[in-house]
Order: sequence, then structure tokens, then C-alpha cells
Amino acid sequence: MPGAVAPVTAAAAYRASQAPAAEAGGEGGFGATMARAIEGAVELGRSADTASTQAMLGQGSVSDVVLAISRAELALQTAVAVRDRVVSAYQDVMRMPI
Repeated sequence: MPGAVAPVTAAAAYRASQAPAAEAGGEGGFGATMARAIEGAVELGRSADTASTQAMLGQGSVSDVVLAISRAELALQTAVAVRDRVVSAYQDVMRMPI
């Protein structure tokens, strides 16, 4: 599948995303990681828009558009899955007896 991420590549990207937080004394943590992930997803959406606009103007290829849209769709699906897990965890905590 084009654009598939190998496990080694994903692990390297994760380590790279954790390196700035570790160097800064661990500030930010989960919130900073989520902010970076959201910014990345928004950027993928923008690149998909740009690729489709270029294709409509005759300056880009269809395969570039399909690849950019697939990446943006995957980022959106991941964001929705994370949101669902966070909501589920919150509901579990709220159901706990005090």
C-alpha cells in the first residue's frame, strides 16, 4: 500500500517527537504531544487541499492528490479514534464509585 508507514519508521518518528520534550526537562508532556499531533493533522489537511487545487489547475498529478487525501484521511481517523478512547476513559472514571 503506498504511503504505508513501516513499524521502524513509526518508532523513529515517536522517538523524535519525544526528544524535544526530554531535552526541555519534560515540560508539556501529554498536552504538548497532542498539540503537535493535531497540528500535524491540520497540516496534512492543508497539503491535501493544496494538492487537489494544483490538480484542478493542471499542475499536479492525480496520484499526488490521492496520496495526500489518503494521508489526511488517516490522520483524521486517528484523531477520531483517540478522541473516542479519551471519552471512553473519562466515562469509565465517572462511573467509578467514590
